[in-house]
Amino acid sequence: MALQRSWVAVLLAMALLAAHAAAQQKNEVAVVVGRIFVDGQKVPNTNFFNNTVNFGEGLTFEGSYGRRIKGGEFAALTFEVPVLFTPDQQLNYGINTIPESYKAFFVTPSLRASIFAANAVSPWVSFGGGFGHFSESSTLVFGGPNPGKTGTTTGVFQIGVGADVRIWKNFSLRGEWRDYSSGVPQLNVNTGKSRQSNYFVGGGVVWHF
Repeated sequence: MALQRSWVAVLLAMALLAAHAAAQQKNEVAVVVGRIFVDGQKVPNTNFFNNTVNFGEGLTFEGSYGRRIKGGEFAALTFEVPVLFTPDQQLNYGINTIPESYKAFFVTPSLRASIFAANAVSPWVSFGGGFGHFSESSTLVFGGPNPGKTGTTTGVFQIGVGADVRIWKNFSLRGEWRDYSSGVPQLNVNTGKSRQSNYFVGGGVVWHF
């Protein structure tokens, strides 16, 4: 019985030390890889086959820096700067008027609120805003030069949810879903939309220091 109590005391001490160490780590760098999803945009007053602009599910990379500004072991508030890059978002449409693809780049300084901040599993929500830039392809979807402009800058709002799972010392795994709500790229057609949701789903690694 005394040996069991000793082991319990050791385990409790280790847990308290781990929680204290986690609380002292105010900075983090995260790298996340995933896919971006955009709803199709039907072009009004058209009746030909495939009259909806459809978006591919582009491979997307997100890097972020975060610094804890308030809180402790149970709840914490972190200032973060997610930077999202989609190098090749493919497009599809029934006639040869839209670009074949575009690149997307978003930067959205945000606040992230976490619970169970020093535990092995820490869920969180994030919101913020910044800017984005679309670089439309110089080639149309079925070939030929794109007559439209090939650079569009827009304001972006970001909201996201996710969880960090501490796996070893200063490292955690992160799974997340974020909506980067932006203006629309230059598509050379009028879809009646002025905003679009760019849904990012991904997973990656966080380094706490």
